Amino acid sequence: MYTVTVVRPLIAQHFLTVPNPGPEGDLHSHHFRLEVELAGEELNEYDYLVDIDEVEAALDAVEARYSDETLNDLPEFEGYNPSVERFARVVHEHISDEVTTDGVERLTVTVWEDDVANAAYAAPPA
Repeated sequence: MYTVTVVRPLIAQHFLTVPNPGPEGDLHSHHFRLEVELAGEELNEYDYLVDIDEVEAALDAVEARYSDETLNDLPEFEGYNPSVERFARVVHEHISDEVTTDGVERLTVTVWEDDVANAAYAAPPA
């Protein structure tokens, strides 16, 4: 299987809204690292799985939307705990909507919240 991965740093804030969140219930920042991996069996007529420029443009839009924002304040997180898992799914949905994914069988978005912890959301692109 072919894979293409694009990585982007991003700083954003959040606070967890679960019962007894401890210090994570206070507003704090993360130096997130977003990893977008697309996987598929076949290359297109140009021997690409996906156009990396499209993925980078989609990440530009993600960065513009979330950089220096408080995730809790954004409508896509309304009614949800703005966990790193939820953030991975939100980014997955955006990338899936913005990138031509013909031939892509799996899109995985991994969000690193620091150097040792991450969460990912993987599914076929929409």
